[in-house]
Amino acid sequence: MKMKSSFFYTIRENIKDEESNSGNLLVRSGMVKKVGNGIYMYMPLGFNVLKKIENIVREEMNNADAIELIMPNILPEDIYVESGRRDVFGDSMFGLKDRYKRNYVLGPTHEELFVMAAKEKVKSYKDFPFNLYQIGIKYRDEPRPRFGLIRIREFVMKDAYSFDADLKGLDLAYQKMFDAYKVIFDRIGIDYKIVTADTGAMGGLLSEEFQAVTDIGEDTLVLCESCDYASNIEVSKCVNLGISSDEEELSKEMVLTPNAGTILEVANLLNEEPSKFVKTLIYNIDNKFYACLVPGDREVNETKLLKLLKGQNIELALPEDVIRITNANVGFAGPIGLDIPVIIDDEIANMKNFIVGANKSDYHYKNVNLCDFTYTIKDDIKNVKEGDPCPVCSKPLIFKKGIEIGNTFKLGTKYSKDLNLYYTDQHNNLLPTYMGSYGIGIERIMASVVEQNNDEHGIIWPMEIAPYKVAIIIINTEDEAQTKYANELYNELNKMGIETILDDRETRPGVKFNDIDLIGIPIRITVGYKIKENIVELKLRREKDSSDVSINNVKEKIKIYTNID
Repeated sequence: MKMKSSFFYTIRENIKDEESNSGNLLVRSGMVKKVGNGIYMYMPLGFNVLKKIENIVREEMNNADAIELIMPNILPEDIYVESGRRDVFGDSMFGLKDRYKRNYVLGPTHEELFVMAAKEKVKSYKDFPFNLYQIGIKYRDEPRPRFGLIRIREFVMKDAYSFDADLKGLDLAYQKMFDAYKVIFDRIGIDYKIVTADTGAMGGLLSEEFQAVTDIGEDTLVLCESCDYASNIEVSKCVNLGISSDEEELSKEMVLTPNAGTILEVANLLNEEPSKFVKTLIYNIDNKFYACLVPGDREVNETKLLKLLKGQNIELALPEDVIRITNANVGFAGPIGLDIPVIIDDEIANMKNFIVGANKSDYHYKNVNLCDFTYTIKDDIKNVKEGDPCPVCSKPLIFKKGIEIGNTFKLGTKYSKDLNLYYTDQHNNLLPTYMGSYGIGIERIMASVVEQNNDEHGIIWPMEIAPYKVAIIIINTEDEAQTKYANELYNELNKMGIETILDDRETRPGVKFNDIDLIGIPIRITVGYKIKENIVELKLRREKDSSDVSINNVKEKIKIYTNID
């Protein structure tokens, strides 16, 4: 691309409505333009990056024997009703009607459609295995689109689905995809962690996430530096050491705690540590209320709680419901005397003489023990904390933030049973198909790479996905020698398969340098007054200093840096 005659622009000032570094830089560099809340257009430079990421994904999917197809995005709503997921997606799914008033949706995910495709082939055990994938657009009505391309309403996703006769076949297919994912993210050059995750709305036997490590990540990654343990905090196990307090159990006592509705306020009033408290939270789970108890210095893990109760929807009870259930103001709930099910975290079973709300405004109970109330379920329902013991090796756990850029699911027979994808085995038995699901967010990769690779000057693209590998800058476009050599080098590099951009604009050198740094081109060649000595300047975007290179050696240097044979 020759910049003088091409579509190219940059923005000097930071973008006011972009709260993430990547969103700000991608807009400023002319890679993308915001159209609406969570909706972006991809300008030529950004389109180049997006397509390079897609091509890497496509190459590795093909290498793993997956077969590409294209799915529609306007889908009859009945498809999701039949699978039972229309209500699960709820308002996150865009709905529309055709001219005959029939209900349609914009596809948020395509498991149902891939099952429909598989039915055309699957009849016998001899029809397995196979793996289908697409790279296409998904639509989700995010309530809070944010962080540029990281959480948007229209996005490009690679989704693949494997089909096998049994669990053994699924295990092999899953591992094949898992290995392909590692190759993809290694090629792109992204810093990532692989963590165990909740199966969520997808359901199934196992879910693992590929998380780009970055401070703005919405997910908390629980990691052990002493072993391979890695988990999303949603499903991270808390180790119950099983050490019971050796205190003598005392009789409960109601104490006045005026205007103290938080753990910290009551702790200060009673001169006790938060760990001495048990927190009672009232939850509405599938329209049924539960009192959930965790130690005072812990938080309820809603994912664990929902999975424990095999529920679909969870939310904290409304203040008016809490007041009705406890007969007290919010902040004074406790387990004693409640007529709703009580669920306690397993750590509470080891506690004695703890403090709880008294279900009476401005009062708490102290010296409460398990014998003072009835509970329905005891289980691990709290969030792990940084420094807790690792469930595998007992060493302290650490936290990092991550952006989910890929996921893998062992779906098992969930969708095949729901959608009637059966086959006949060698004994003429009718059996459900085993499925796996494998997704990658293309834009999320793009944004995550920028979050991890930038400086005060702009983006620093890894070589594999940079919009151009080399930028040639002409210092003085009126100098015939500079212009002649720059154009010759530009043509030669492009013929060699090294994508090159030529800054032949009639503007100040400082503007050119700033723009090339902002858009993040890995290699910069500056053609200036030293061309009369057959010298040009070579600079790598990741390095601070530049070096003089003879024009006789410049192509070889570039070939080395770009790994071109």
